[in-house]
Amino acid sequence: MSLKEYLKNKLTKKELDLVPRSFDQIGHIAIFSEFPKELKKKEKIIGNTLIKTNNQIKTVAIKTEKHSGRFRTKKVRIIAGEKTKETVHRENGVILKLDVEKCYFSPRTGSERLRIAKLVKKGESVLVLFSGIAPFVLTIAKNSKAKEIYGIEINPTAHKYAEENVKLNKVKNVFLYKGDVRKILPKLKKFDRILMPHPTDAVSYLNLALKHLKKNGILHFYDFQEEDDFKNAVEKIKKKAKGKVLRIVKCGDYGPRIFRICVDFRFEKFI
Repeated sequence: MSLKEYLKNKLTKKELDLVPRSFDQIGHIAIFSEFPKELKKKEKIIGNTLIKTNNQIKTVAIKTEKHSGRFRTKKVRIIAGEKTKETVHRENGVILKLDVEKCYFSPRTGSERLRIAKLVKKGESVLVLFSGIAPFVLTIAKNSKAKEIYGIEINPTAHKYAEENVKLNKVKNVFLYKGDVRKILPKLKKFDRILMPHPTDAVSYLNLALKHLKKNGILHFYDFQEEDDFKNAVEKIKKKAKGKVLRIVKCGDYGPRIFRICVDFRFEKFI
């Protein structure tokens, strides 16, 4: 049964029509991205019903602000269940501890993280820019034979959780750096593969990333684009470098006809 079906005897038909169809689940926390103000007086009933009918959920929250700021974090308000914003999320054989309000994390891109991990070849040196709580880093560590995986994250809270997650997952080939990519990356070597999972601002770091990619290395460049304009993301790369587009992958919806996409690009040389 759907949440709406469980709520049939608790809400009016008009209220039922307004109940959100979906929510994100991060660990034991369910988060509604959009919640109609008309349901304000019924939010606790809705939250408690969700908890009673889903034994994996212990906390229900509403996102009150969109991802914003330097750390791409969001504000959430708990409407039912345990009063905690910290949880442990599991995906792809990886354990991820985080605070859903203080760290950027999307459970919707779990399959994309696994896709990348399966592309990594034995012995590769991999770099993840804007690595957050280390979901990409750890998915690669646990699901590939990479030689080493590096991560750089500017949010000190996310970095702290990332370090804890490395210990929780008992991996030894991960190296994490806290700070600004522009200050840290110039001190590092070149890599076989670089990930740029920051669709809103990856382009401003593109030149720096390419400088640290080996010849014939692979770049995974993430961007937001309208359905008919995926080529725009490719053009952003080709303004900087010559190489081959291996594939363009849809990684989720961002808005009406707007998608998060990844361009897998084999780098040859700078223009």
